[in-house]
Amino acid sequence: MLSVAIITHNEEENIRDALESVKWADEIVVVDSFSKDKTLEICREYTDRVFSLEWSGFSRQKSKAISLTTQPWILVLDADERVSTTLKKEISSLLRNNPPMDGYYIARKNFFSNRWIKHGGWWPDYTLRLFRRDKGKIEDREVHEAIKVDGNVGYLRNPLEHYTYRDVHDFLKRMERYSSLAAKELFKNNRRATIFDLILRPPATFLRMFILQLGILDGSYGIILAYLYSLYTYKKYSKLRKMWRS
Repeated sequence: MLSVAIITHNEEENIRDALESVKWADEIVVVDSFSKDKTLEICREYTDRVFSLEWSGFSRQKSKAISLTTQPWILVLDADERVSTTLKKEISSLLRNNPPMDGYYIARKNFFSNRWIKHGGWWPDYTLRLFRRDKGKIEDREVHEAIKVDGNVGYLRNPLEHYTYRDVHDFLKRMERYSSLAAKELFKNNRRATIFDLILRPPATFLRMFILQLGILDGSYGIILAYLYSLYTYKKYSKLRKMWRS
């Protein structure tokens, strides 16, 4: 009834916990982009549906994983995510009782440095992850890929747990990649970077997260994350500007 689709690359620190949280599923499909660590070894402890493919981008890699599933329902999971016990029970009960919808949004509990961040736009962070295989597909985007469902969608009550950035260093390291991909996506859509984007958007990002989205209630973590995302915003539009100049 349920396939879980996961993409991986050098995820030995995360992947066991992710797989352990979905080992109850009827099928687990892993598409790996030639990991150099123990990712593949760990994955094969949980499933024989492990495939090695060259990296083709987040959305295309996930689309490939989805295409390799065989069950009527699909749950897309990232290597740093976990299906909570309550979410497992909710999904299992839902699928046993002829779900009325074609897809379902799931809230994510996002953790930064192992702390659940409850404000700043990080909660409930609904994302569509569960859907009928003949109704859903992933948009072809460079980053922030999303599943689109041709049909009715609903919301589940229980969350995924998302153990995202381990610390500030981890954020800064990945920021370089994600900001480049985001700039590339904007460039593809003929978006230009203005002086407004470079000067005003970063502080606007900080104020939105810290004040409007109540990041202030997360204390020092709220300040750190608002600053990091304002830096990410600057990087994204700065790289976009350089793309147009070149």
